[in-house]
Amino acid sequence: MFRKPEYFLILLGVAATLAFSVWQALLNNFAIETAAFTGREIGMLQSLREIPGFLAFTTVFVLLILREQVFALVSIALLGAGVALTGFMPSEYGLYFTTVLMSIGFHYFYTVQQSLTLQWIKKERTPEVMGRLSAASSVAALFAFSLVWLGMDYLGVGYQALYLVAGGVALLLVLFAGFYFPRFPQIVPQRKHLLMRRRYWLYYALTFMSGARRQIFIVFAGFLMVEKFGFSAANIALLFLVNHVINVWAAPKIGRLISRFGERNALTVEYIGLILIFTGYAFVQSAEMAVVLYILDHLFFAMAIAIKSYFQKIADPADIASTAGVSFTINHIAAVVIPVAFGMVWLYSPTVVFLAGAAMAAISYLLARRVPDEPGEGNEVKFLAYRLT
Repeated sequence: MFRKPEYFLILLGVAATLAFSVWQALLNNFAIETAAFTGREIGMLQSLREIPGFLAFTTVFVLLILREQVFALVSIALLGAGVALTGFMPSEYGLYFTTVLMSIGFHYFYTVQQSLTLQWIKKERTPEVMGRLSAASSVAALFAFSLVWLGMDYLGVGYQALYLVAGGVALLLVLFAGFYFPRFPQIVPQRKHLLMRRRYWLYYALTFMSGARRQIFIVFAGFLMVEKFGFSAANIALLFLVNHVINVWAAPKIGRLISRFGERNALTVEYIGLILIFTGYAFVQSAEMAVVLYILDHLFFAMAIAIKSYFQKIADPADIASTAGVSFTINHIAAVVIPVAFGMVWLYSPTVVFLAGAAMAAISYLLARRVPDEPGEGNEVKFLAYRLT
């Protein structure tokens, strides 16, 4: 019963999350302690990390050679290799190299995972299954952050060993998945050329703003904890641990709520919450309040699966693989620029960085109100009550 597409996606999601979570939990402290990174270097590293995401549209060309299922396995292997090598290259350019290698696997995998999920899972189950994928990944993250916390605080394990274990386990899970699961049939043949359809414009816009806004959280919220409040690597791992304990419980429920109340309402709640949270980041003065904001931030981002289920409802099924690559590229247009640009702004005013995040969330809110109550082919956008002639 476990040799089903859903469990294949879950296992690879666990492998990707395990490796990436260790990399993420250690990154800021590893970069500061071993390579003397400032906001400028961390911004450059994060911009380099997002370049493979910007190039995710090339997925469609890789699929001319590899089946999507095989491509998913290859991607996890690259991710695991990049993470395993990180501890052996503790320098500015070494970090840049291993980050790009890890990121190639990371971004290609999540492009293919999104495509396969929307192809293999029925529409009425998609939000719930995505919630289960998120919950399973959170369990893997719990293990990863526990490993970092216990290893560094109690066992004296160094960065090099932790990176090697995380990457090595991901590689072992790839081997297991490759031999255990059968080759699943492709239900709808996918178009293997680049395409952008005008009727998907709202999905593209929501995806673009999601990528821009999320960079503020990924790059600078964690950096705030280390630079302003002096969090150690073990503290950061514990914070991630709490986030994912909550997500294991909340993600499946959020998926079911999206199925019940619709994508429009879910996204509206998410963006109102994020406006308040980013404004809070801008003026926070205590470590305790920063922790509360960080946990709420992570919880609200779980609602972003509504963007994907909205697209599944409006899409031609044959467009899913190609559009998955294009959407990841759109998601990363701003992501390539924002970390390095806002890294410079950070040197003068962290407050401005987070207020910009609040403005991005406000734009996303306005876009979310255009999502129809019942999206579908021919009903992609909710129009205003009047139109200019």
